[in-house]
This record gives sequence, structure tokens and C-alpha cells, in this order.
Amino acid sequence: MRAEIISIGTELLLGEIIDTNAAWLAQQLAAAGVDVFFRTTVGDNVGRIAAAIQNAMSRAEIIITTGGLGPTVDDMTRQAVAQAVGAPLVLDPELLAQVRERFAKWGRAPSENNVRQAYMPQGATPVENPVGTAPCFIVEHQGHSIFVLPGVPREMKHLTETRVLPWLREKLGDDSIILSKTLRTCAIGESSVDEKIQDLETSENPTVGLAAHPGQTDIRITAKAKTRAAAEKLIADMEARVRARMGEWIYGEGDETIAQVVARLLTAKQKTIAVAESNTQGKIAAWLRSTPEAIDVAEQLVRVTDDEVNDQTARSIAKTLRAESGADIVLAIVSTMGAQDMYLADTGKSVIALAANGKTRCYTYSIGGTGELAQHWTASRALDLVRRALL
Repeated sequence: MRAEIISIGTELLLGEIIDTNAAWLAQQLAAAGVDVFFRTTVGDNVGRIAAAIQNAMSRAEIIITTGGLGPTVDDMTRQAVAQAVGAPLVLDPELLAQVRERFAKWGRAPSENNVRQAYMPQGATPVENPVGTAPCFIVEHQGHSIFVLPGVPREMKHLTETRVLPWLREKLGDDSIILSKTLRTCAIGESSVDEKIQDLETSENPTVGLAAHPGQTDIRITAKAKTRAAAEKLIADMEARVRARMGEWIYGEGDETIAQVVARLLTAKQKTIAVAESNTQGKIAAWLRSTPEAIDVAEQLVRVTDDEVNDQTARSIAKTLRAESGADIVLAIVSTMGAQDMYLADTGKSVIALAANGKTRCYTYSIGGTGELAQHWTASRALDLVRRALL
């Protein structure tokens, strides 16, 4: 069974509000075994909303809309749904009673625009909204089910959990679910990951996909099966194949950050750390301190000229910092500082000196500057070196 999510509201298109509803709905539908192939965002315009619904019906059996059910003139979802299915809008006594009851609890009568919320396409099924003022409804049309939900997240979630998901479970008639697991890699680019596992990415079930972030690439494994146990088995088998290819490039799972993994290893092995940072400007120390372990970091900010960005400088700073701090592990990062563009990382040069296990090694990268991307790449690579040393 396929579903499409339609988020309605001009404020979403303007970027004034981030659409968290669609992401949450997609997660719930996946857990119910429903495929979401499209997510649409449309502004407050009857014709465009109606067109979006009709497009959705051409490629999905289930359509879920959120937003546009308020009392104001720019709340147009009711009219748009009616137009999309070719039905007139009618005043529903049951919805009107819900509106009046809600306002009676507040000691006042609903205004004319609140009464407008009790209209729905003829033949639709009203859905009570016990946690908000916007009544909702379900339209069954030519083999499609359109769930019309409010945009307020609290209301949308309640109605999804109490009405939409139970309806879907009954409709599906089995325990089909979709599960996903994310493996996190560090200090390796998306194209390099793809080279190692590209044949696995052609698998149909489970599917394997990549998502690139600054300094890391996620590998997402998604399986669909009739039972949770079967889906977990599919994921476990594919995970074993991915790990065999990726080895130590995988640093964690789920939402784990490289800093969290390093902090746990430092705590478990009772090791201390000191960091001298140049272009990362304290980011590494801040990441470690912000983990649940709240690692104590001996920190030093350094700045060197471009001519001093070399192994000798990095080793010297690491040696001095180790003598001053007495830390078990020392990172010293020297970098060219010229590239300021936050979107550039492949300019300049950085040298990372890692003093650990009685040895000091230097690693050179063609990344420099204080841009956000350069900082993330350098900090992630440096922490990954610490992780490997601790392992």
C-alpha cells in the first residue's frame, strides 16, 4: 500500500515554519508497513491544493493532508478536497456539535468563521478532534482514502495515533512493517562509501541508501516484512555484509555522533585527552564536553602561519601540550586559515598530530580554513583518529 503526504501552508513554502509533521508521519507510516514515495508541500491556494490531491491519487492509495483546517479565509483545505473529488461542501451536524461543545467549555459561542470549520465534502466521514478546535474528516473516493488532518503537531499526532494508524492496521490485515537501521561512517566521503558497497545499493529488500553530512556519510538499511522479526533478520543479514566491506570506517549506529563514541571510549578506558585547535577553533573540545560523559578536555587554541602548517609544527605543539597537561592522548591541529567560505572544504591544508600509545603520528589533509564545512571535516577526522587509537 502506498501513501502520499501533503503539507499545506504558504508559511512552509516561505521557510517560516519547518515541516516536522511530514517527517513524523513518514516514520509512523513506515512502521505500519506503508510505503511513502512522495511528499508534497503546497501553499494556501484552492486550485493548487486540489491539483496536489489529484496528483497524489494518481500514484497512491492513501493521501494524508496536514494544515489548512483553521477558521480563517486562507484555510482552504476543505474547499480543495471537495474540488479534488468533485463533491459539494456541506455543513455536517456532527462536526458543528463538536465545535459548539468545544466553545461552550470556554464559556462563549463560536463565531461565523468557526462554524465554517464544520463543513466537509458531501459523503465524508467526520472525525472528532478532542484536543483542538479543527474538526477533521476522511474521504473515500474511487479506491483512495484521504485523511484530512490539522497542521498543529499535537493535534495531528493524536489523530494519527488514534484514528489513522488503527484504520491502516485494519485495512492491511497483517503485521507488515518497515524497519530502518542507520550505520554511521566518519572521515570518508559519500563517493568512497559508494565504491565499496554500490552493488548492495541495488538490493530491493532490504534497500541500502546513503546520506552525506559534513564529515560523515550515513548508510541506511531499510527492510519490509510481515513481522518485526523477519524485518530485523533482513536488516541483520545486510548489515553484516555492509560491515564486512566498510570495516572500521563505521563508527556507530543510529543517532550516535563521533564525539559520543570517543567520549565513551575515553571513559571506559580511563584515558584523558588534550586538544590544541587552530581552524576548528574549539569545536572538538566543545563536542566532547557536550556528550553525556561531559569529558574534561585540556584545551589550547593555536594560530600558525601558512608556512608553519607542517608535521614539525604539529608535533612540537603536541609535545608541549602533553608535557603541560599530562594527558594520555593529545591532538594538535595546525591549518591554513585563509579559506573563509562556509561552503568550501577542499582548499588549504591541515596537519593533525596524534600522540597516543607512546607514539606521535601526523596526518595531512587538503582541507583548511574556518568555514563550517572545513571545521566539521577536520574535527570529525581528528576524532576518528582518536577513536581508532583507543580501539
